[in-house]
Amino acid sequence: MKVEILFRPSYSIAKVLLDPNEAVIAESGAMVGMSADIQVETKMRGGLLQSLARSVLGGESFFVNTFRSGARGGELLLAPTLPGDVFTTELTNETYLVQSGSFLASSEGVVTDTKWSGARTFFGGEGLIMLRCSGAGTLILSSYGAIHELDLAAGETYTVDTGHLVAFSERMGFKVRAIGGLKTTVLGGEGLVVDLTGPGRVLLQTRSEGAFLNWLLPKIPKRSSD
Repeated sequence: MKVEILFRPSYSIAKVLLDPNEAVIAESGAMVGMSADIQVETKMRGGLLQSLARSVLGGESFFVNTFRSGARGGELLLAPTLPGDVFTTELTNETYLVQSGSFLASSEGVVTDTKWSGARTFFGGEGLIMLRCSGAGTLILSSYGAIHELDLAAGETYTVDTGHLVAFSERMGFKVRAIGGLKTTVLGGEGLVVDLTGPGRVLLQTRSEGAFLNWLLPKIPKRSSD
């Protein structure tokens, strides 16, 4: 599998070139276009309970699509719902925790399941509800806005707003907390942050979907009760 990212960073699309009889697993609705001989199978990934966990806790689709090329290989175009960037990384028997909504696709060697990081993070709206992506193969992630990459040294700590977090290495230490107390959280526009401690890699997105909605919703005219 070869992946080329086009039109980055604002309206990125992943051009996936598949070898003969090779497959890629993608979120429902991610397909933009594909070669005529590619076969598509839609199913609940990992069985009913695991699919429910990914959908309810992870914010991902209940169903996933498997795109498999024919004897001559094929081309597949994938894009996220929101405008932003697409990022690929090659997993070599390692694990990343991926923010809900950022998983776009992966090769068959990558196993995706749900990691529940504590009930208290659920009430943050943009809390750390993560997908656990492990194994060996290509992982394709998306972001709202551009992707900013950080490499933290051993013992180095960096604080990130959870709404801007895309993914980080599972070997990193992390602690979720509210910033500034109740008054700051309610009135100051801030919420949960996560303290990440290296070594490891962190992927951030330059925009927050929650912050955009908080800006947009008050501007939408309300319908009159009449």
